[in-house]
Amino acid sequence: MTDELDPRLVELAHRMFDLAREGGAEQLVAHVDKGVPVDMTDSSGNTLLMLAAYHGHGETVAALIARGADVDRLNDRGQSPLAGAIFKGEDQVVRLLLDGGADLDAGTPSARATAEMFERGHLLDPAG
Repeated sequence: MTDELDPRLVELAHRMFDLAREGGAEQLVAHVDKGVPVDMTDSSGNTLLMLAAYHGHGETVAALIARGADVDRLNDRGQSPLAGAIFKGEDQVVRLLLDGGADLDAGTPSARATAEMFERGHLLDPAG
């Protein structure tokens, strides 16, 4: 028995993270629907949802949330997808995450603190 990972699995994982960053919702969720873990993380603890949110891909974010992605899963730096979307000023993604139940106080800095720090409190307004 070997401890080496199958190179095909490693390549598949890299492709999934690329699809999340690029907003390839249709292809990404097709793989999730076939068994790729929706909360799979990269070497920095970023989930597919975190990467999609940070890069502003609302369709991908919505599709991952619909498949049970953890909206509050923190990366290795203690950052939440919501705080990342606020930092980037991604209004639609912020709304999707909040509608999906994201916690404004999760992570460090929290989404609430990030909004205050970057004067983006309007993103937290329930009226959108």
